[in-house]
Amino acid sequence: MIKARGQNWRGPFTLQRNRTGAAQAYNKRMEPLVIAGKAFQSRLIVGTGKYKDGAETQAAIEASGAEMVTVAVRRVNLDRSQESLLDHIDSKKYFLLPNTAGCYTAEEAIRTARLGREVGISDWVKLEVIGDQATLYPDVQATLEATRVLVKEGFTVLPYTSDDVVFAKRLLDAGASAVMPLGAPIGSGLGIQNTANIRILREVVIGVPLIVDAGVGTASDAAIAMELGADAVLMNSGIAGALDPVLMAEAMKHAVLAGRQAHLAGRMARKLYATASSPLEGVVR
Repeated sequence: MIKARGQNWRGPFTLQRNRTGAAQAYNKRMEPLVIAGKAFQSRLIVGTGKYKDGAETQAAIEASGAEMVTVAVRRVNLDRSQESLLDHIDSKKYFLLPNTAGCYTAEEAIRTARLGREVGISDWVKLEVIGDQATLYPDVQATLEATRVLVKEGFTVLPYTSDDVVFAKRLLDAGASAVMPLGAPIGSGLGIQNTANIRILREVVIGVPLIVDAGVGTASDAAIAMELGADAVLMNSGIAGALDPVLMAEAMKHAVLAGRQAHLAGRMARKLYATASSPLEGVVR
């Protein structure tokens, strides 16, 4: 075998060893999402609203690969006397996360969370307290108040919040099991509008997952959220509002995985000028 000048041939054994080491490092870093001690293999969390019917809801959830599914307590038939959204979600297969969608005060959200627990859905809650009807931005002060009460009552609280780093710290102090900042207004599909704040939150939110919630419109938005360091992405409209929700659900599954892998791999440095992909060092002249 002819070696190019400067080439250091180390043989197939070294190559195999490097591949094995890389695989071990990959497996170690591609760990499951853990919230309050519960592990999930998928880092995509999906909602159940806006689908045309129960069959489409069921098919999209399955295509997404998600293990955690949110349900709006105030928008489902809890007594099951008539057909309910819950009839189309296998609670043995999916972890149901009740949410307090539609609540505009801390008191409303607390009552709704208690109702979700009383009817046997879960003692976990995706806490939403809306402060503005036009933008559906969260009322962060009311969210903080409700978090404190529900944590004391034994709930695992996952609050939807703004991308404000100060309130993120306060939610952590209150005992939140995750911090879920919006990427853009709910249902807007605008994607991540403030990447700088998500990066800052990634540095501040330690010990619990950082989950981007709201604003994702397509697969690239989900990938960007994960590349920024989010531990997971929660979405509904981005899938349900697509022309083909089932196909989009599958796209989101791959996007979240790809974004996570890219974040762990570490992107190359940005450069103003070109750098040859095949350097001249070692080239036989």
